[in-house]
Amino acid sequence: MKIRTLTHKKKSKPRAAPPEYLTRNGRRMVVLEESEYERLRLRADDWEPLMPEPLPSGNYPAAEALAVIQARNILRARRKLGLSQVELARRAGIRPETLNRIEQGRNKPSVPTIAKIDRALRKAETTENGR
Repeated sequence: MKIRTLTHKKKSKPRAAPPEYLTRNGRRMVVLEESEYERLRLRADDWEPLMPEPLPSGNYPAAEALAVIQARNILRARRKLGLSQVELARRAGIRPETLNRIEQGRNKPSVPTIAKIDRALRKAETTENGR
């Protein structure tokens, strides 16, 4: 009686071509297909700050959760309007670094700062809808 032994071969994914590099103005750059660039750009835009770990009681720590909720609301509104962080910060009269920290949920902004961001978003929204 013959016994057949099965060998499992790993199915390997086809390897992508190695990236192409260019140097412009002393900076090294990677050349991507436009579709891949768009895929990566959209995927990067999906990021949102995570909620903090719940307490043993099951509730979230209030201050940290509020910072994340504010961050998500600002981030979503900015993206919906198609504004970059730099553009929204300029319109709000705050530093881009400050807006970045707020959107990451790392900075608990003051009421006046939130008011500036809110005014800038509302003005951009009315400008967008008025076109």
